[in-house]
Amino acid sequence: MPYPTIKVAAAHAAPVYLDRAATVQKALSIIDEAARNGAQLVVFPESFIPGFPLWAALWAPIDNHDWFKRMVASSILVDGPEMAELRASSRRNGVFVSIGISESTRASVGCIWNSNVLIGDDGAVLNHHRKLVPTFFEKMVWAAGDGHGLRVSDTRIGRIGALICGENTNPLARFALAAQGEQVHISTWPAVWPTRRPGSQTGRNFDNLAANRLRAGAHCIEAKVFGIVSAGFIDRAMQDALLDGADGEAATVLRTTPRAATEFLDPTGASIGETLRGDEGIAYATFDLDLCVEPKQFHDIAGYYNRFDVFRVEVDRRRLSPAKFVDDEPVSGARDDRKRCESNESRGGGDAAARSAPTAGAE
Repeated sequence: MPYPTIKVAAAHAAPVYLDRAATVQKALSIIDEAARNGAQLVVFPESFIPGFPLWAALWAPIDNHDWFKRMVASSILVDGPEMAELRASSRRNGVFVSIGISESTRASVGCIWNSNVLIGDDGAVLNHHRKLVPTFFEKMVWAAGDGHGLRVSDTRIGRIGALICGENTNPLARFALAAQGEQVHISTWPAVWPTRRPGSQTGRNFDNLAANRLRAGAHCIEAKVFGIVSAGFIDRAMQDALLDGADGEAATVLRTTPRAATEFLDPTGASIGETLRGDEGIAYATFDLDLCVEPKQFHDIAGYYNRFDVFRVEVDRRRLSPAKFVDDEPVSGARDDRKRCESNESRGGGDAAARSAPTAGAE
């Protein structure tokens, strides 16, 4: 049975910076437009809602308390009203949506995660992934995630997986998805990722454009998948918001740091479809998923081209939580059970502990 040929879209777009309500409305407009143009999957960049925390790269942590408070206030819950609007749009348009968010939690007023959510064409949340390790200056903003979202969603348009930014540098995270029969790999990125001050004599600024293509292409070649490279965009409004009251050096950093591109790759790592870099917009490509099969003859790292007797990978996909709460009711029930046992013993029922002990080898 042949695999489907699908049309995909990737938004090379800027958020309404740190305005979650306005950014959600922009996302809804993009979903509507992409659906009208025949897209079956619409992908948004890393932390599209409410925007990527570039301020953490431009200034020292002691200068960023107000920025952090704004970021937390603008982050969203996975089961909150903003996500409900996005899910309703997916269902109304009959499209799959992958969206990057800064995720908040009811467990803490200050804990946020860099997350990616895949929404089905029926509006259901298919996967919710939290970035395993915030990268470099991101550690001052987001908490570390867990393995719960290292899943490939088996859908009518193919098996879809996603990793966030630097996770695409982690060979074990990528292998975890390849080993689930992934066919479409989503990688999400910020518009820029500064690592050096302008004029540095000891090294160059991180080249987001080249590095993203290299990492995404490597995964396409190794896993034999189609790749969607979804990068953010900085418009004038976002730049003005970041630089309001800032010194000239911050402006130079933003101006000189390489801009990432939004593009598509086939299972050989070759570029296909449209590429966007200097202009905001929606890029489109067509994926014939049958083309994922033939390259598996050459190297199938999740099949014959591996040595599972030599290499063993274990992935813990339990969702972590800060505490386990034991309510009073179960404890009360346990006390009642103990009272019944004591009452039985007083009637000559024998040793309750001996009667309740499991036999050797029982599970």
